[in-house]
Amino acid sequence: MAEKVYYSITEVAEMFGLNASVIRFWEKEFPEIKPLKNESGTRRYNAESVEIIRRIYHLTRECGFTLSGAREQLRADRSNLDEKMQLVQTLNEAKAFLLQLKEQL
Repeated sequence: MAEKVYYSITEVAEMFGLNASVIRFWEKEFPEIKPLKNESGTRRYNAESVEIIRRIYHLTRECGFTLSGAREQLRADRSNLDEKMQLVQTLNEAKAFLLQLKEQL
């Protein structure tokens, strides 16, 4: 399936298991999130905004940072953060595999 150019707030919220209100709140807290808005105010997120939301989600929900801590981390070292996110994803996949293997025993 081809990647979409723009995502609705509902689609983005579902990607991360969040409420749309959390995404709207993060927009106010993180100026890096810049959705396009039409005349009626409907938000459309591009891949860059979704990636920023993914980083914020990782920092706040998976690493336990406060919003201010997440803001500092985003500004500090984006390449290091990408490596850490990939490591967490790999570890989560390994954990899921091991749990599945355990159930089969």
